[in-house]
Amino acid sequence: MSIGPATPIRDRPHKVMLQNPGPRVPNDDGGFTQTWTDLVPPSLQVEIASAATADLERIAAGALVATATHIISGPFHPQVTTKTRVLFNGRVFAVKGVADPDQRGVSMALVCVEVVA
Repeated sequence: MSIGPATPIRDRPHKVMLQNPGPRVPNDDGGFTQTWTDLVPPSLQVEIASAATADLERIAAGALVATATHIISGPFHPQVTTKTRVLFNGRVFAVKGVADPDQRGVSMALVCVEVVA
C-alpha cells in the first residue's frame, strides 16, 4: 500500500545529501568549527528548480522570501529543518523554509539559498 502518489524518477532527477548541524569543535584560534551530521536516511531523490516569485508566494503562503534562490521538492523527511543543508554535486544549499504542501507528511518543498563560498 502506498501513502502517496508514485513519482517517477524523471520528476526527481537530483540525488542530494542532507545534513544538520553537529557538535561544534574548538579550533586553534580560540573559536569553534561547525561540524555536520548526515540525516537518516542521508540522501533523497529531489527536483531542484530556480525559485520564481510565484513559487515562493505559493510555498511561503504569501510571505515573500527575498533571498531564496531555489526550490527543492521531494519526499518528506521528518528531520529536515531550517538548520538543514542540502549538498548536490559540490553545491551547498541552506534551507530557509520547509513546507508540507499536502499536510500529510508525504512530500516537502524547501525554500533554499545557494551558499557561495
